[in-house]
Amino acid sequence: MEKLEITSSIGNSTILAGETLQNVVQYMPDKKTAIITDTHVYELYADSFPSADVVIQLQPGESYKTMDSLSLIFDELVAHEFDRSSFILAIGGGIVCDVAGFAASIFMRGIEFGFVSSTLLSQVDASVGGKNGVNFRGYKNMIGNFNLPSFVICDSHMLKTLPQEEILCGMGEVIKHGLIASLPLFEYIEQNTDKIHTDYPDIFTRFVYDSILIKSNVVNADAREQGERRKLNFGHTFGHAFEKIQKIPHGMAVGLGMVIAAKISVRRGLLAQDSAERIECLLEKIGMPTEINLSPEDLFSALKHDKKREGGDIHFVLLTGIGSSIVEKISLSELEKIIYDLY
Repeated sequence: MEKLEITSSIGNSTILAGETLQNVVQYMPDKKTAIITDTHVYELYADSFPSADVVIQLQPGESYKTMDSLSLIFDELVAHEFDRSSFILAIGGGIVCDVAGFAASIFMRGIEFGFVSSTLLSQVDASVGGKNGVNFRGYKNMIGNFNLPSFVICDSHMLKTLPQEEILCGMGEVIKHGLIASLPLFEYIEQNTDKIHTDYPDIFTRFVYDSILIKSNVVNADAREQGERRKLNFGHTFGHAFEKIQKIPHGMAVGLGMVIAAKISVRRGLLAQDSAERIECLLEKIGMPTEINLSPEDLFSALKHDKKREGGDIHFVLLTGIGSSIVEKISLSELEKIIYDLY
């Protein structure tokens, strides 16, 4: 097991990579506890859950990351007389962690919470950065906050029950971390593409640990996304547009967004053409889509609602090489021209 600490302006959190669900009780406070999970995770792992005063089951899937799910949680917490001294434990993937973390952050103006992260995507991204929230009218994470769980357990054994699509979704974020901050991680992925679709836990331990290390360093330096943390949005500006319009799973949508961001980086003279091709080649090799099947009009329309927009500009993450990145403001008018030129 590897232990990492996040100490930031939004709180402190302990990340436990390689710890197990069975040991979660060691990290839980002696408080009235609600477990929030989804029906799929409950079916697979309920026998390993710690004891709790109530277990709240959400429906799985992005379409349930909504205000309605928050209402369901609050109804249960009120019915079971939870108060500010209570505790929430989320067991599940990114959607469960996002919704449960937001619910805990605003119930009674905030109660303590922790996560057991069950998917690769959640372990390398959603559960470890302190971002919580829900979607609103189809737009990603439009309502939310910054607040860290007291602990996050990343149980590698839980990855064995994931379908391949879920593994690929997580790999989108792992590749992103390599691209923005770690050439060695990117090269390690390239060297192990044949093992991604097999039961090979050693490589996933490295993927999770390196990703958490990169993300924790960024969050420690910039918890509220005012500067350095914006780099974690690489591929997400366009990715969220693909996710909304085409209903593509998050990690795969981010992969498509990274393809476009790399092309824009080349266009601006920041990234070599062969590096952009190398990125696209890796995505194709592990089975992620790289072909853009969306009209420029629809793509730009969704882009205008991105939450990273400030007035007529968007903070856009560009690559200066594989393993290095910068954030630049790009005007919506320039992005519109780029989209039409590229597609």
